[in-house]
Amino acid sequence: MTDFPRTNWSKSYSYQFRNCIRPTSIDELGAAVRAANKIKALGSGHSFNAIADGDVAVVLNGIPLAPAIEDDGRRVAIAGHATYGDLARFLQEHGLAVHNLASLPHISIAGAIATATHGSGNRNGNLATAVCGLEFVTGNGEVVRVERTDPDFEGMVVHLGALGVVTRVTLAVQPAFQIRQNVYEGLSWTTLFENFDEICAAGYSVSVFTGWGDEAGQVWVKAMAGEDVQAIRGTTPATVKRHPIIGLDPVNATDQLGEPGLWSDRLSHFRMGFMPSSGEEIQSEFHVPRRHATAALEVLVAIRRDFSHLILAGEFRTVAADRLWMSPQYQRDTLSIHFTWRREAAAVDQAVARIEAALAPFEALPHWGKVFSERNLSEHYPMAPAFKKLRDRMDPEGKFRNEWLDRIVG
Repeated sequence: MTDFPRTNWSKSYSYQFRNCIRPTSIDELGAAVRAANKIKALGSGHSFNAIADGDVAVVLNGIPLAPAIEDDGRRVAIAGHATYGDLARFLQEHGLAVHNLASLPHISIAGAIATATHGSGNRNGNLATAVCGLEFVTGNGEVVRVERTDPDFEGMVVHLGALGVVTRVTLAVQPAFQIRQNVYEGLSWTTLFENFDEICAAGYSVSVFTGWGDEAGQVWVKAMAGEDVQAIRGTTPATVKRHPIIGLDPVNATDQLGEPGLWSDRLSHFRMGFMPSSGEEIQSEFHVPRRHATAALEVLVAIRRDFSHLILAGEFRTVAADRLWMSPQYQRDTLSIHFTWRREAAAVDQAVARIEAALAPFEALPHWGKVFSERNLSEHYPMAPAFKKLRDRMDPEGKFRNEWLDRIVG
């Protein structure tokens, strides 16, 4: 076929695909993988680098999602190319929920777990930590199913697209819950630094949005509907709905002003039925150990004039530690420092290099699917040697490898 994807979602990255395969069954997918020399699964296109790029794209939206509740309502299974919006709509019908969501409900589940994409919350792991089962089509076209009890399971979840095509995902679920969201404005840098732990503990999920200006910005607190929320000291509660990017119409943002709503209508920053964010953007994100959070932010604030003119929005979120081999949260609670940039690639690359240099003393790791100064990251992941052995076993011919993965993972 010649109908292949040209760019990622924001049009900030151009794919090099020369062909695209759109199977309608797992058997068709297996045959396509067996016949291919190099092949890459492509989901919702929300990565900002070459992690999913290659020769032949495989797009799975012709395969049914087939969601199903399992284990007496404790698990849900669904096709890996389903979005979190697809999942949420199904779970709503059954009174169930997953533990967290990313900023955007429009991203695919397989892509999100591949890159350890996350929501927020001191006690909340990234989205991949909800995975309790996976189904892959591996390099020889065979179907492999794994569960949490399998020896290499913790190496397969954050898979980087290097182990095969994820065709089905099983996630832990819980009873549906309600969240109310409030925005607090006028947060100063001093108040953030002096009360960082208190602010991060203000709700189930907390985000600080900043334009990297003279003040830190806004605190978005997503709290369980029945919990008391203490006002954020030194701030003023917003009296109208806000957008994460200052100045944009908040119509596509999730509801605020303390109005309770389902988890699926509050945990994301953007509503399911709308085009998320601004579109014309580039994204970067760096994860630092929680113990370095305030020091890392203070260093960035000191150099913010070097990059603030390129910022659409910045965001700080905490994420709990996990045991997934290639997760930036592997055995460490983290602060995630997110940058949504104007789509000015050369200038952004310079800014990112400056930020990385500033964060180097704090053991910062980049988000796998966003823009960073590309270099081999293996030495920063204790389980990288085991992951590479697993990759070579599942894909001995290197069908799912590309130049980017070889450079970044080794």
